Amino acid sequence: MQVSLLPALSDNYIFVLHDPDQNIAAVVDPAEAAPVLRRLEALGAKLVAIFNTHHHMDHIGGNKELMQSYPGVGVYGGAADRGRIDGQQVFLEEGSRVEFAGRTGEVFFVPGHTSGHIAYYFPPATEGESGELFCGDTLFAGGCGRLFEGTPSQMVDSLSKLRELPDDTRVWCGHEYTQKNLQFALTVDGDNPDLQRRFTEVKEARRRLEATIPSHLGIEKRVNPFLRWDVPELQAAVKSKDPVQTFGRLRGMKDQF
Repeated sequence: MQVSLLPALSDNYIFVLHDPDQNIAAVVDPAEAAPVLRRLEALGAKLVAIFNTHHHMDHIGGNKELMQSYPGVGVYGGAADRGRIDGQQVFLEEGSRVEFAGRTGEVFFVPGHTSGHIAYYFPPATEGESGELFCGDTLFAGGCGRLFEGTPSQMVDSLSKLRELPDDTRVWCGHEYTQKNLQFALTVDGDNPDLQRRFTEVKEARRRLEATIPSHLGIEKRVNPFLRWDVPELQAAVKSKDPVQTFGRLRGMKDQF
């Protein structure tokens, strides 16, 4: 399974999954159809699946046009998003499975950013490979999504599920927010040497107009304050020893950053 990252809109990313053996493709969160259609044409591949993480238009905006171009394509999303995702036919819950390119993806129910948000995780196919996590707007490189429809407690539960995945998991998130996220992280965890190094790397990558996605989960566990609500330094920064309250205060600070 080969993954292509396609920039879209102002700062979105779309992910095209390609199975070269069968020459079929799937797409994760098609914000718009045009870049997906161009990539499919370049691959000469048939689109067989649309995997949506949540109902926001900058993640489903291309669904209708892709369905018109590829009649019969399967449209997947969370069961709690029923009626909110254009063309949805498959309604996924915690523990559901999806199949693509001979690999089985696991579905996590991760409410917080929205009430119906899900994430897709494809474990490594062979030893030495990385797993692939498509997490939409739940987990970002250096950050997490705003709580539009959920609570800090829900988001901590959701991020806890993702934090348990292997460190070498590649994190494919929905936006290029990394540099700004890390700028905020430095205000609450500035003595963290891993964070300092990561910020320097990201700043240089963005200067070269390079994508900072995918990240790796092991990196995120060391530098992302929204995966570190139980770290004493972060708790001290927000004057709380309660993990959920720590997370909530961090999220509130980031909202105003």
